[in-house]
Amino acid sequence: MRVRGALQAAALLTSVLWATPLWAKKDHPAFKTTKFEHRPTGLNYFPDSDVILFQDIYENNVYRSADAGATWDLVDDVPKNGALMLFMHRYDLNRAYILTESSKHYLTSNRGKTWEKFDVGISIDIELAMFDAGDIMHFHASDPDRIIFNGIECLGPMDCRTGATYTTDGFKTDGKLLRTGTSGCWWAKSSELFSTGSDDLDKDRILCIAADSFSTRKQDQRLLISDNFFKKVDSSIQEFEPNLDTDKAVQGIVNIAVVKKYLLVATTSLNTDELALFVTDDTKKWHRAMFPTPHDSHDHRIMQEAYTVLASTNYSIQIDVRTTGASNPMGILLTSNSNGTFFTENIEHTNRNRMGTVDFEEITGIQGIFLVNKVDNWEEIEKKTSNKKKVVSEITFDDGRTFESVTADGKRIHLHSLTELSNVGRVFSSPAPGLVMAVGNTGDYLKDYLHGNLYVSDDAGMTWSKALDGPHKYEFGDQGSILVAIKDSEKADVDEISYSLDHGKTWTQEPLPNDLKIRPYLLTTTQDSTSLQFVLVGLTKKDGWEIISINFDDLHEDTCKDEDLEEWFARVDKDGKPTCLMGHTQSFRRRKKDAKCFLKQEFKHAVLKTTDCDCTELDYECDYNFVKEDGKCVLKGPIPAPENACRDGKPESTFLGTSGYRKIPGNTCKPTRELDEKYKDVERKCSDIIDAPSAPATDELVQERKSFGKWDEWEKHYLERGQTTTGKDESIIMQPKSGSEYGPVFVTQDHGKTWTQPKELKDEKIRQIIPHSYFKDMAFFITEGKEVKYTVDRGNHFHHFIAPTKADTSFPLAFHPDKKDWLLWMGQKCDDECYRIASYSTDRGDSWKTAGRYIQRCEFTGSSAYKYPNRKEPQIVCLRHEREDNEKDNPLALISTNDWFEKEDAHLKGVSDYATMAEFIVVASYKSNSLQASVSLDGTNFAPAHFPYGFDATEQHGYTVLDSSTHAVNLFVATAVDPTCRLGSILKSNSNGTSYVLSVANVNCNSGFFVDYEKMLGLEGVALVNVVSNPNDKSSTPKKLQTQITHNDGSQWRYLPPPGDDDLGKFPCHSGEGDDKCALHIHGYTERRDHGKTFSSDGAVGLMIGWGNVGPFLDKPEEADTFMTTDAGISWKRIKKGRWSWAFGDLGSIIVLVQTTEAVKKSKFVSYSLDQGVTWHEHEFSKEEVEISEITTQRHGGSLKFLLWGKDGDGLFTVQLDFDRFFSGLCKHDDDLSKSDYTIFSPKHPLQQDGCLFGHVSQYLRKKPDVKCHNDFKMQPLYTNQNCTCTREDFECDFNFQLDNHGQCSLVQGLSPLEPTEWCKSHPDEDEYYEPTGYRRIPLTTCVGGKNFDTESEPHPCPGHEEEFERKHATSGIAIFFAVVIPFAAAAAVGWYVWRNWTGKFGQIRLGEQGGTSALDSERPWVRYPVIALSAIVAVVIAMPLVASTVWRSASGLAERWGLTRAGRGGWSRLGGGGGGNRTYTTRDSFARGRGDYAVVDEDEGELLGEDSDEEVV
Repeated sequence: MRVRGALQAAALLTSVLWATPLWAKKDHPAFKTTKFEHRPTGLNYFPDSDVILFQDIYENNVYRSADAGATWDLVDDVPKNGALMLFMHRYDLNRAYILTESSKHYLTSNRGKTWEKFDVGISIDIELAMFDAGDIMHFHASDPDRIIFNGIECLGPMDCRTGATYTTDGFKTDGKLLRTGTSGCWWAKSSELFSTGSDDLDKDRILCIAADSFSTRKQDQRLLISDNFFKKVDSSIQEFEPNLDTDKAVQGIVNIAVVKKYLLVATTSLNTDELALFVTDDTKKWHRAMFPTPHDSHDHRIMQEAYTVLASTNYSIQIDVRTTGASNPMGILLTSNSNGTFFTENIEHTNRNRMGTVDFEEITGIQGIFLVNKVDNWEEIEKKTSNKKKVVSEITFDDGRTFESVTADGKRIHLHSLTELSNVGRVFSSPAPGLVMAVGNTGDYLKDYLHGNLYVSDDAGMTWSKALDGPHKYEFGDQGSILVAIKDSEKADVDEISYSLDHGKTWTQEPLPNDLKIRPYLLTTTQDSTSLQFVLVGLTKKDGWEIISINFDDLHEDTCKDEDLEEWFARVDKDGKPTCLMGHTQSFRRRKKDAKCFLKQEFKHAVLKTTDCDCTELDYECDYNFVKEDGKCVLKGPIPAPENACRDGKPESTFLGTSGYRKIPGNTCKPTRELDEKYKDVERKCSDIIDAPSAPATDELVQERKSFGKWDEWEKHYLERGQTTTGKDESIIMQPKSGSEYGPVFVTQDHGKTWTQPKELKDEKIRQIIPHSYFKDMAFFITEGKEVKYTVDRGNHFHHFIAPTKADTSFPLAFHPDKKDWLLWMGQKCDDECYRIASYSTDRGDSWKTAGRYIQRCEFTGSSAYKYPNRKEPQIVCLRHEREDNEKDNPLALISTNDWFEKEDAHLKGVSDYATMAEFIVVASYKSNSLQASVSLDGTNFAPAHFPYGFDATEQHGYTVLDSSTHAVNLFVATAVDPTCRLGSILKSNSNGTSYVLSVANVNCNSGFFVDYEKMLGLEGVALVNVVSNPNDKSSTPKKLQTQITHNDGSQWRYLPPPGDDDLGKFPCHSGEGDDKCALHIHGYTERRDHGKTFSSDGAVGLMIGWGNVGPFLDKPEEADTFMTTDAGISWKRIKKGRWSWAFGDLGSIIVLVQTTEAVKKSKFVSYSLDQGVTWHEHEFSKEEVEISEITTQRHGGSLKFLLWGKDGDGLFTVQLDFDRFFSGLCKHDDDLSKSDYTIFSPKHPLQQDGCLFGHVSQYLRKKPDVKCHNDFKMQPLYTNQNCTCTREDFECDFNFQLDNHGQCSLVQGLSPLEPTEWCKSHPDEDEYYEPTGYRRIPLTTCVGGKNFDTESEPHPCPGHEEEFERKHATSGIAIFFAVVIPFAAAAAVGWYVWRNWTGKFGQIRLGEQGGTSALDSERPWVRYPVIALSAIVAVVIAMPLVASTVWRSASGLAERWGLTRAGRGGWSRLGGGGGGNRTYTTRDSFARGRGDYAVVDEDEGELLGEDSDEEVV
């Protein structure tokens, strides 16, 4: 058993009690006891030895016994109280490791006799140690010296980075860095059975889960493989991404597991918690694990934290999948074929607990036999989770194909298994052949543990008999020759053990020594159950804990002889003859039940003997997606095709495929002609296979209309699919309504082709539909009362819970980004007065606890995406009134908790509101009548936001946190709040959200403080704004709006270039790049009827559509036309006269336009393009003109279907437009673009010629317009990323700097840069700061090298880090020596070279001259010696600046250490224009006006909140 870490341990009391020998030597076992103050946890035997280690978790010490627990010694080579964790080497019998809280740990290679210190080179990850300790150290299965250590390196409380180190010499030398930015690394050879097929790859291949360079989300993590420890060659890390999904890599890697000869990788994606499992047996060829198609009530999807990989066999993988809620879970057991790819059902309704443990255990050493507990009243549990399970036990002898009852003396018994583990190690069996013990009871169902009795079987579970009354802890010794048990109790009242020498038929009781009475904690022995010595741990009433050694070694004199042994067969018929199990007989040599001897073959394992049998019907099972009905295997879903089948792409083609039967994996039966003929492959159609070929394209647009009656409007919700989902449905939930009257709920799973009314919702008055914010398979239906209905599988099934209070807000539910069962509920409770109360649930509403009273709102802020030490997974941030009353002067305070309100921290008082965006938590609070913004990254430490000049006055009105995913806060500050003219400025933060600079001024907002700010989806840092060009005019003057775009996250803005004249007409003005006199202007967010509508789509990278006009300003909406860009806003074209609503499909290759009631009263045509707007086609969807309110499709832009939402005289209707028949199959990509269905699109910065955007060149796949294929929904458009060298575009103006008229960042007159102490405070682990240059690095950029504008000044030490700074910058004596000697040596060498090679006079060219001399010949003394002198002088002059600067730095460093000088800022350095070859860039409107031109802010204290928006207003 491997010890799991904890943070404390126990002290050994020095007395060791020896049992007084009261009986004859050979009649009784010998006892020895040792007292401990604290509980000894996790006794770890070194394999094949009597040496034991255990960690005392209360005082962090480790103890060792060399004599099977008889005596114990403290491991004193390790500092006392310094043992954080104990690790046993998985593959070396002699090694173990004691880990400490530092990077220096201790190891033994002689079973704990001595310990040596070693350094892994990285700190231990305490959080990983607490919750998943097994992932810290990974051992190579063939070479014990090869070890990977997964840890963490914290440069500060806000800057912790995970990583891994490795050793190839068993840490004889310090660990070497493997890779940073990892979430775990594994050897490919992590199992003795696994092999890559190559000795070299087995030796070196490593797999790591690595964070994406541009994202902290787990959905963007990637699997990387290296065969040279991720070393760099030519500055490039030697790593590659394997093609998990046939021919493409997959992102979202969350876990790796090595199971016998298989390696499993689990992946996740946005919008779902369904996982995809990929399997390989060599790391070269991967397959997605395929689970049976859902049927009846069976859903086989693999969900996060809802599946368990069981102790699998050498020939298949066994997985239990949870099928119900977490509070009272059940599962279904699935088994794979021999390559781990295709799974079939074994048994349903398995019993699980909330930790994911399953009541499943194989009988050790015997193939095909395992015990399982299942829930008999599963229907009751599915209907109501609070019902108590009725658990029954079953056993299988054919690897799970059939099950039968467990019986004892003719009566059915039920056994307690892993979900109620009462001892350590395996529950039922051990390596003792055929011997099985368990605690259970007779009757219909399993009863409570304390009502159970001990049962024993010596024929591998075929028959059982009652052994002892009451529950017992038990163990096996001497390969089953002796069984030991001790009664279990909740009190310290047990004073004897029991043992049996005849397979449990008779038992002898033996009192504990010294009148001991204990409460048993564990009973154990060696891992192979060959020893005659046992260890018992128990708690006494007064004296603490006892470790009791029990030794049966001298109980008998005789050692077993051959006649004392028998050949035992794992399965026999009623006549005692051996029968076949898994295609062969299995037998062992073991001691006869009544033999009076011990084997005494310590550490020698029992040997299995097998003989193959002829195949029978029992050796076959139903193949993948076949289910047995009436004794036959019936097809229930698509089948896998052989590798070369259906290559012609014709659905009507045939191939030879499965008969529906397969030999049970691991079955070794000998083939017979009869069964080979019966189960031979049969002819199958290609239309029946997985990913069946599509019919040829017909270019037919198919539509389907559905009517819903006399209603006025709709509420509709798309349930977006994740990329790991196995389903292909396109589900929408819709509810029509008229005013305050709500209609029935409708669900479609085929994007509106058919609609149904769920029967579970028909009689309910649904007042609100709330889809889960993160897991889109889920939706909640709020009723008028407390009952809440919900679905977890996209409307297929419905469940319910009772809310703790009646809903009181427009959005009563809040969700956790990683845990779909964690809910926050906001409701109202009325006692003497009514007040808001917050509650939380961790089991999807089955139970609730109060979070707080008089709460305004709460939100989960813990997330796996944000690796901050104080931002724990269950972190919640709430706004709560300071007093428990409803008075108007009761201010709000911000509180947070990391432990479900066991402890809570109050952070800010007088809070207006808070908002979360990406990793930032932004809070607005009142301070001295001023609205102050504060920011936190960890939800615990809040720092004030430093605004530039003009933004710290009392006139600040309010803030809107804009949508951002670029590691910086985009904060809108309202600066003019006149109802007729509202505008403000967008400020952009640094990477920790505390220091802000002006991005763009005079941005338009409306009366609700929604902002004309539009982020381009799918691309980083590209956004549009509308600015008010006449901010100083009277408030009654209409706003004159102009549109500007940024391609570097707000550092620079430019006008939209107007398109040229086209077939639709001429424009009133023309300008090449767009300027304040002529540009394209787009109507923005504030004029949008539907705030959920966006200009762009995540899947359609670089495409954007909007309504606008060409001219100096934005005209009225009625004058607008429809414009489009395909290159991320660098160029635009007009695609339609007038205003047409749009939707993107097939990742941008389909664009559909329609005129809605926002533009015209009625319409009957749609216009569509299949080539990104180059050509357009019309389709008549209605004979009569009708009102169309909207056109919609999946938000990810990958669907081939669209919905028109309309109204006519008969009421509401939908029209589905299906483009599927325009395509003949999936597109294929080839790196040879001439063979590929794709081209490459690379977005660029309009002012950069090298194609770089945010320090890298990104390339995206874009379908060729002329191909007749469609994109895979799961396709990742991003193709490659390559970093660029740093240039000016990777930097923005620093705090209190602004762009001057020359395009350079200049300090605002009269202001000072950010104080170094402030910078050091916000970066507490940095040891130095640089004098401000006026520039700071854009948080999103990934550029490397080049020109770093922010660090080209003199560094200085941060307060308290002077010593680190000096060590970092000090010049060693050796460096001074080389700095002085080498220049002079170089000077001499140069002089010598000039002298040796001087062969002519100045200006003379000599071609082939062999003889003759000259007055200026190099050998002449008046030439030779002056040249030598001159050469030396030149070389010395060149070298002297280097020498002088080196000596000066060394001298000044010494002077500062001696206190003779003081490190200070000196003068501020400022970069000149165009230095280093950089050109001057166009100024942006907000900065070009010079300093101080910020608008005056009107005083107002109104709370600014917006709904249905990607923006959050604070």
